[in-house]
Amino acid sequence: LSRKKKKLPDREQKAIKIQAWWRGTLVRRTLLHAALRACMIQHWWKVMLAKLLEKRKRAALEFYSQQEWAVVKLQSLVRMWHIRLRYCHLLHAVRIIQVYWRWHNCHTRGFFHGSYDLTATHLGLELEISLGSQICRITDCIPFPIKN
Repeated sequence: LSRKKKKLPDREQKAIKIQAWWRGTLVRRTLLHAALRACMIQHWWKVMLAKLLEKRKRAALEFYSQQEWAVVKLQSLVRMWHIRLRYCHLLHAVRIIQVYWRWHNCHTRGFFHGSYDLTATHLGLELEISLGSQICRITDCIPFPIKN
């Protein structure tokens, strides 16, 4: 049972060609719109990925910056602590040297030694001032004014 193609009239063939062309145009337009939408979605996705990557880079940079700041601050505090500790040691040494120097100066400069005698009418003083190898003795009697 073979069928033979019937030859259609010329007008119908032209109509079929126009219909095929129109269907092809519709299919191509639909495919073009689908491709454009896919390109738009891909572009949006690439922009979102770039933004996400930039956000991650920024967060990593901020974290690194905070860590660096913390390290610098810690180093500064440790250096300050070491310098303060050394300053305190030097200050202690200076104070010890000053105490010994003052003691030495006090003993080499001299000293006062004396006695007094107090009576109703006068004050008697005997002072001995020692300045290194020199000794000075002062003896004095100071009378009190008596009112009658």
